Amino acid sequence: MTLLATGADKARVLAETDAVVGLNNVSLSVPSGAIYMVMGLSGSGKSTLARCINRLNEPTAGKILLDDIDIVPLREDALRELRRTRISMVFQHFALLPNKSVIENAEFGLKLRGVSAARRRRRAEEVLAIVGLAKWAYHRPHELSGGMRQRVGLARALATDADVLIMDEAFSALDPLIRTEMQDELLRLQHTLKKTILFITHDFQEALKLGTRIAIMSEGELVREGTPQSIVLEPGSDYVAAFTREVDRSRLFDARSVMRTGSTVSGDGSARIVGDAEHPEAMSFAIDASNRIVGCLDAAALQQVKAGKPVGDLLTRDFVAVSGATKLVDVAGLYQSGKAMAVIDEDGRFLGMLEPEHILGRIASAARSPAPASMGGHNA
Repeated sequence: MTLLATGADKARVLAETDAVVGLNNVSLSVPSGAIYMVMGLSGSGKSTLARCINRLNEPTAGKILLDDIDIVPLREDALRELRRTRISMVFQHFALLPNKSVIENAEFGLKLRGVSAARRRRRAEEVLAIVGLAKWAYHRPHELSGGMRQRVGLARALATDADVLIMDEAFSALDPLIRTEMQDELLRLQHTLKKTILFITHDFQEALKLGTRIAIMSEGELVREGTPQSIVLEPGSDYVAAFTREVDRSRLFDARSVMRTGSTVSGDGSARIVGDAEHPEAMSFAIDASNRIVGCLDAAALQQVKAGKPVGDLLTRDFVAVSGATKLVDVAGLYQSGKAMAVIDEDGRFLGMLEPEHILGRIASAARSPAPASMGGHNA
């Protein structure tokens, strides 16, 4: 610890003390109800971090706060209760009991907690129905496919109704198609259950698909943390940039990320005109008092409005409106040559404007030149 405090790296500590540094000054915060991804290459410390959080690995120093309560000082009985009630774990290789049925596996955590047989059986039936395995409740694990066995592991974690799920490369042992199905299943469940999920992976595409935030680790240190979009745009180091190089940006970024909000350039009592003052040749939109689009105008029509002609006499409905959450791959499919494109929110209110060059620029642009990586601790 003294060597680390003076700036020694992992290799020097190993050479001088024969001690392996699993984690070094990692500081992050996992938002409640989020799927938080932790990723990195093999040996980067991501699984060590996950196992520190429920103290399967004991931290040498530092704090682990769950709702502002430090769990590092907890004694064995309190820690056991924490694992039974607050934190569940889904393992990479299922970790099912082969001599027990699917429903017995699903209720196993509740059995350890001392829940009565009737109550735990009802709860196990509920969670098996949630993950689509109700018909397989009385089969043994060896009768199930890999994806189905992983669903049993997920059901066992959900049965305890824990606040936090730790998923340690839970899908990496699955075939690609089954893996995709399980990712979709997790997103479906999360939409309903809104658990706090710490998901460990080495697959950046998986991190992008599932995560609301991503932490990237290297040599036991946190080297980058942020939203998927911010990490792709600003990797910050060659190490992080290597993960983002093959990302399909058209499926990562949405309409809101490339729209121009514009400014009021004209109008009358019936509507205000929002356009791009720096590009007067672009189409403008007429917005009513409730911030909804009533039509659009080309540059010539805008000049007539500025000269005093009523807005309503010059409007056209020849435009396309897309949701701000629409991915760029879908926006590109909706684009129609010569038609203006507007971005709206879920209630139909105007958010901004889209131009083809902005869409293509975001899809095609390479990440900015990475800055030198900081190898110290990062606060999330």
